[in-house]
Amino acid sequence: MISALGQDKSARLLYDVASVRPSQPGATEGEVDPLPGGIGYNAERISVKDMLSVMYRIPGRQIVGGPEWLATEKFDVEARADHPYSIDDLHTMFQNLLADRFNLKLHKQIKVGPVYVLTVAKSGLKMTPVDAGKDRHNPITTSGDNEVVGDRVPLNYLCFWLGQNLQNDQRPVVDKTGLIGTYDFTLTFRPELPPDVSAEGLSPEIQNLPSIFDAMKNQLGLELVPQKGPVEFLVIDHVERPSQN
Repeated sequence: MISALGQDKSARLLYDVASVRPSQPGATEGEVDPLPGGIGYNAERISVKDMLSVMYRIPGRQIVGGPEWLATEKFDVEARADHPYSIDDLHTMFQNLLADRFNLKLHKQIKVGPVYVLTVAKSGLKMTPVDAGKDRHNPITTSGDNEVVGDRVPLNYLCFWLGQNLQNDQRPVVDKTGLIGTYDFTLTFRPELPPDVSAEGLSPEIQNLPSIFDAMKNQLGLELVPQKGPVEFLVIDHVERPSQN
């Protein structure tokens, strides 16, 4: 049972300034946004479970245990460093912030289960490799008309995003592409609907769009292959509401 997975306490990465406050009662769902220049994050109206999902890049369905408020109560978090850090370091800092302020202890558990393995299609990669740059941003955004824009997207983030969008299948996405670096792309696909929602309510234009599987293969040159593989879980051992600061 550990509060910061796999880290030496003598070398823990921490933000220089951080605050955690409960959101206003009845607050709508918010978001986690990187600050310009790679110096931190703002999280507004976000549950601890959603923050863990973003910072550990793991779908919320694979975070188990803990009290009900972990997913229902929302918080505002400001976290700033005194100079730019890599995106991975910023995530580690946020993980440590959650561990410290919420007295959070968790452990990682690996089980064998259904996964999608992400591979390069036989037709070849169709994404554009680009320099990662130094500014921090949301790597994948929606531009409208069911088009998704990837801006300097690393493969681990793409796998996380795909796992979030394949909720019906409940399969995490495991990267087996062998690709490194960051990539630009645009992707247009028919939205995944919950099992109890009929596609008949969609416009003909949307119904005629390709599935996310066909779009990945034909537009990005990547293929999602269903297999059995390692499924990672975060297991919450202990968590407390934070003290006011």
